[in-house]
Amino acid sequence: METPEIWLLRLLIAHLLTDFVLQPAPWIRARNERHFRSWQLYVHGAITGLVAWILIGTAYWLVALIILGSHILIDGWKSFRPRTLGYFLADQFFHFLVIAACFIVLFVPVPEIGKFWTGISRDLHLWKLVFAVILLTSPCGFLIGKMTERWRKDIVPHPDSLAHAGQWIGIIERMIVLVLVLQGQYDAIALLIAAKGIIRFNEKDRPEIKTEYLVIGTLLSIGIALAVGVAVVYS
Repeated sequence: METPEIWLLRLLIAHLLTDFVLQPAPWIRARNERHFRSWQLYVHGAITGLVAWILIGTAYWLVALIILGSHILIDGWKSFRPRTLGYFLADQFFHFLVIAACFIVLFVPVPEIGKFWTGISRDLHLWKLVFAVILLTSPCGFLIGKMTERWRKDIVPHPDSLAHAGQWIGIIERMIVLVLVLQGQYDAIALLIAAKGIIRFNEKDRPEIKTEYLVIGTLLSIGIALAVGVAVVYS
């Protein structure tokens, strides 16, 4: 007999297969242009529901219908929105929310939901971790920007630079450092710093002042992430 976890994984696999593998690009363009008047939107929803029904079992036909209907509504809503990362993530969030709701209704008793939420609300380490993750994203980037503002005015942006690339690099870098600190992998942090230093100094066409500015930003970013991670572990 399959476990609830296997059932959930099958439903997630159905979503990934139909949303990313079995959906042709022309169907996406048609949906974005014609919205709810696009027949491709309804065929895609039907395929999603059918694959889900096959993978989770014919006894769960109501779940397959919910997946079918919600998929059409969510994708139709998204077709009116700009093609940005934020709306893509929102679209996927709503799909996964429907899947999670189906799983909870079928397999999670109401008392267990209450116990689960109570455990989360009282888990001090979890809330410290959530605080650390949020702190190391935009708030930390804003702080570093203010700390390096005096030198940034002397830097001439390269015309081929990617917009906001530095911000994303900093966030990813701090997340990696946080994970490594939580795992106690301090040697790996040293390797990360060394690798980034090699990349920075091998760029021959970069002015020395910009290299120094980037080194300062990198050390501040990694240093703050290291301090926050240590605080989470030992506080």
